[in-house]
Amino acid sequence: MDARDVILQPVVSEKSYSLLDEGAYTFRIHPAANKIQVRKAVEELFGVTVEKVTTLNRKGKRKRNRRNGTYGRRPDTKRAVVTLAAGDSIDLFES
Repeated sequence: MDARDVILQPVVSEKSYSLLDEGAYTFRIHPAANKIQVRKAVEELFGVTVEKVTTLNRKGKRKRNRRNGTYGRRPDTKRAVVTLAAGDSIDLFES
């Protein structure tokens, strides 16, 4: 799998921005990607040293359709919280 296929997009939320102070960055990743693939992809794309990778699967929310009363679901997602070595940063989040 190519590095750009593993890392889909950065996660923009209050919790992910609070983790920036600790040197941790959050990304949405491919559902079949593992921690080793995420580590290699981040190091290749951003030229940084990764210390730790934590992955988590998030279930999609159940949402009600107001028009006919049926229920649908938002898609399930997989995220990775990547902790970088001291002194490294990703400029994508800093601007």
